[in-house]
Amino acid sequence: MTDELPDNRPAPRQDRVLDVGALRALAHPLRVRMFDMLSQYGPQTASTLAARLGESSGATSYHLRALAAHRLIREVEGRGTARERWWERPAGGIELMNPDAMKTPAGRAASQMVMTEFLRNRHDQLVDYSERGADAETQPWRDAVIISTANTRLTVEQTRQLSQAIQALIDEAVSNHRDQVGEGVRPVTIRADVFPLPEQADDK
Repeated sequence: MTDELPDNRPAPRQDRVLDVGALRALAHPLRVRMFDMLSQYGPQTASTLAARLGESSGATSYHLRALAAHRLIREVEGRGTARERWWERPAGGIELMNPDAMKTPAGRAASQMVMTEFLRNRHDQLVDYSERGADAETQPWRDAVIISTANTRLTVEQTRQLSQAIQALIDEAVSNHRDQVGEGVRPVTIRADVFPLPEQADDK
């Protein structure tokens, strides 16, 4: 259950701002992919992650422990055994651009590396869907999908309002359906990008 405002709107999201230590722990391509998979598919073991990612269970187990040391993931209570531990990502967003971390070369490099890997994973998933989706998915799923790019001209305040409105819709969907299970339920990734393009001379 989430905290709610008096008019029943969900409370504003409070993302965890990653410190330099957490950023450096996450700054590894395989760790980013594992973190993403835990976010998208739910609890996993070192063995299930290894099978999905084409890695050894020894490698995934090592990286899971590194992520857990900085509270990026946690062990699932009451599930698994001493030999087969289940791991999950805590609910809630993370903020990669920590202003304090960005003041140091190491922090800035770690932030950029993590962001680059997240974006690469998102791009790879989108390309994979575009290549296989028409043939692999049923018509109802194809009809439910939106892949769209639009362009307009906004002030910084209009851009902020648009971003907040989109984020509110996403937060509501995630809050209402994060733990949903049952027939027809699948993991769905939601993408949202709103950012300014470089200015041209006649825009200034």
